[in-house]
Amino acid sequence: MFESAKQLINDAKKIVIIQAENPDGDSLGSSLALEEILGDLGKTVSLYCPVEIPKYMHYIKGWDRVDNYCNTSADLAIIVDTMADILLGKVLEAPGVRHFLETTPVLVIDHHETASNLSFSHTPLVQEAVASSEVIYRLAIDAGWTINAQAAENMMIAIMSDSLGLTVQNVRPETYFVVGELAKLGASNAEIESRRREYMKKSPEILKYKGHLIERIEYFLDGKLALIRIPWDEIRQYSDQYNPSVLVLDEMRLVEGVEIGVAIKTYPDGKLTGKLRSNLPISAAVAGSFGGGGHAYAAGFRVYESIDTIIPELLTTTDAALKGIANDSQTA
Repeated sequence: MFESAKQLINDAKKIVIIQAENPDGDSLGSSLALEEILGDLGKTVSLYCPVEIPKYMHYIKGWDRVDNYCNTSADLAIIVDTMADILLGKVLEAPGVRHFLETTPVLVIDHHETASNLSFSHTPLVQEAVASSEVIYRLAIDAGWTINAQAAENMMIAIMSDSLGLTVQNVRPETYFVVGELAKLGASNAEIESRRREYMKKSPEILKYKGHLIERIEYFLDGKLALIRIPWDEIRQYSDQYNPSVLVLDEMRLVEGVEIGVAIKTYPDGKLTGKLRSNLPISAAVAGSFGGGGHAYAAGFRVYESIDTIIPELLTTTDAALKGIANDSQTA
């Protein structure tokens, strides 16, 4: 299971670790954990993300070591937390990066259930897990690599981020075991949470904006789908302080009767991005219909279509996914 990944890493001297253009706690925590582990192995490691790390993730130590340019002199690239070409659009559009990925060994470490559609050769290391860092932990243990205290903290951050504090449905007994082992190695979730809360504090401007977002939530499919549209002028104005979709998305799915919440952002170049959170295991299926992917309960997509075209497609796809779940429960 891990032999190919271990061989690629053992053979490499310079490694670049790549995140997609939608960095989150798992992608950043996993990248920083790998940086620690591989650095202790004597590797020269650089971190790359095509966008700036959002301020709300600055509680994660080492975020400022992530560059927005790719070290194409590396002899191995490791992509974390995605196997979707569409989520690497900005990476592949960066000068020289596509050629680099097409001519350099690429290891992809992910935990998503959706199949890879990457347009370049790569070696996948994909396992069922709540976060990519859980897969990295298993790799390190299998290889006998040292996990220092900072790497353990980064892994715990990643797991807590993707599992919403171990509360999502795909948390398994193995996840609790890994968290316990990381605590033994020096990670303190209490300390992490204290820092996170400081950075999660909202300005009065952001709290007021959250109220405006809540007022604009739309409900479809007899109240089962909650939708918020976020235009470019709001993305530009508020994203530096707080991700607009994160402000309301989880609360949307906690409304009575709602089974899935969707936040759609619109950009000047015609791009739309969708972020999904659901109470039923349909997020990956809905996002997959638009070429995206993710977990059963949390996923995303990116398309170049008008929002007036996307909304009817979203309703049709979500309705089919909900009916599929209902039919499965009746025949079980």
